[in-house]
Amino acid sequence: MSDDTRDGAQRRGLFGNGSSTAVLPLVSSLTPTRPSPIMRPSPTMRPTRRRWLQAAAAAGFHAGLGGGVAAASNAASTASGPALIAITLDLEMSAQYPKRGMVEWNYEKGNLDEATKRYALEAARMVRRAGGVLHFFCVGRVLEQPDVEWLREIAALGHPVGNHTYDHVNVKAREAVEAQFRFQRSPWLVAGKTAAELVRENIRVTSAALESRVRIKTNGFRTPGGFHNGLEDRPDVQELLLDLGYTWVSSKYPPHPVGKPGEAPGDDVYAGIVAAQKAAQPYRYPTGLVEIPMSPISDVTAFRSNQWKLDYFLKAIGDSVDWAIAQRAVFDFLAHPSCLVVEDPEFATIRMICDRVARAGAASAELVGLDRIAERIRS
Repeated sequence: MSDDTRDGAQRRGLFGNGSSTAVLPLVSSLTPTRPSPIMRPSPTMRPTRRRWLQAAAAAGFHAGLGGGVAAASNAASTASGPALIAITLDLEMSAQYPKRGMVEWNYEKGNLDEATKRYALEAARMVRRAGGVLHFFCVGRVLEQPDVEWLREIAALGHPVGNHTYDHVNVKAREAVEAQFRFQRSPWLVAGKTAAELVRENIRVTSAALESRVRIKTNGFRTPGGFHNGLEDRPDVQELLLDLGYTWVSSKYPPHPVGKPGEAPGDDVYAGIVAAQKAAQPYRYPTGLVEIPMSPISDVTAFRSNQWKLDYFLKAIGDSVDWAIAQRAVFDFLAHPSCLVVEDPEFATIRMICDRVARAGAASAELVGLDRIAERIRS
């Protein structure tokens, strides 16, 4: 199922009852049989923000939102030191952007357009000026493009760049042909390979391409798509990553309420997204691999799947960042330059996150890469 088909299915209510209390399944999988939704937020509520955030946090303690909640709760409530706020951008093309109906990107995820590359570079400059780092995750096929100077500059600014697989593959696929739309169209590309062999090679070659083309040493791994339970059901994938030298992964995207597509989310949706932050706290798998979840709500979920306005998104992200700072917890903002360049061309979301971290002060919050978050969990 292509991304546009998934979005259409969601608009028709195939992922819940369409009510404001519906909870999203996973944002993940690239297998056609596993849909991948996305969500959104609304405007203000400043007068009683502190009391509202406290109430939302309290509701989340009992919500039971997704797997790994117990570990995440402990991380959120016992964290020492400042809140760790991360801005992460996945360097890939997103279906339906820059115009609705554009779905060929599903087969060319690494063929970044110029607007996406400019947005990524300017975001990197902005976050560096704010005194922080921005963690990028690069699809390996990006390195096949003739011009990669923009990526060299990002690295020169001190921003970490992680591995996002070469072809944007589903690491949980059971058959190689199911791992990516491209392989379903051209199955001879993976003929004779097992899913595990394909995934391993996709990860290995991406690291090799980053090192060879732009002299970037890979910093961490993010799975294409996000899974509601991370890799809890796939210790084999955990072991594969450990074997390739990775000590942490970003694979989990917890479920959360989203409201009705095209409509302003209600207070219950905003509160539910804040509550879901508890399930987005980092933890360690029994294998020793550290999980750093993606924090709801993602840009693609909000804008593409649910047609949110920017104001809704800013409120949901702002409330969630405020919660993380108040709890001295972790917030991992997940977005895509190919989406934000259309939906947020003036960088309002990234500016807002930087401003809130700066306003909180260094003793209360820091703007960091995911590697810094992993260090806290390992220490």
